[in-house]
Amino acid sequence: MAPTVEEVLTYSKPTEGFCVPLSANVYNIVFHSFKIRDMENNKCLFEVDGDKEPEAGENQSQVATHPSVDDDPEAAVRTIRYNFASDFLKCKTIGTKLVFSVGEKPVPNFRMIERHYFKEKLIKSFDFAFGFCIPNSTNSWEAIYDLPELTKEEEAEIIANPFATKSDSFYFVDGELVMHNKAEYGYNA
Repeated sequence: MAPTVEEVLTYSKPTEGFCVPLSANVYNIVFHSFKIRDMENNKCLFEVDGDKEPEAGENQSQVATHPSVDDDPEAAVRTIRYNFASDFLKCKTIGTKLVFSVGEKPVPNFRMIERHYFKEKLIKSFDFAFGFCIPNSTNSWEAIYDLPELTKEEEAEIIANPFATKSDSFYFVDGELVMHNKAEYGYNA
């Protein structure tokens, strides 16, 4: 049985696996592009557009990849591994923009809960409500994240432990979990 919103909000470490199968996405929600920017200077920190090829000369230092998961091919599709420059950790506020489409069903009360962890400990939780998506529509969702302030020691530990920073993203429609994705984060010195 899929967890409820209330249960997800109590998670203090990453989930072991995925809380719902891919087939739970009965609304045919598809992500098309994603952008992260530093809100202080509007600098683009990461951008991917699944509908177009990267341009020649694009900065490849913030590459996102899908890790190879031999035992569960679905996990490879639902897990992304980010490799950011270490100065990303100095950002105070970031903005994200997600472009997605929905299928033939209306999507009421679309909500994302994102839980971020370092070494099995919750460091930040975000809870965003999108609202209603009309059927067969393409939508954009912009969110502002105030990042946790890190000490120099915490920052050094995160850099020294690539991919020990993880997140679970839970997507709910009308209180029902329909998607669950994971991410891992590395920060180059």
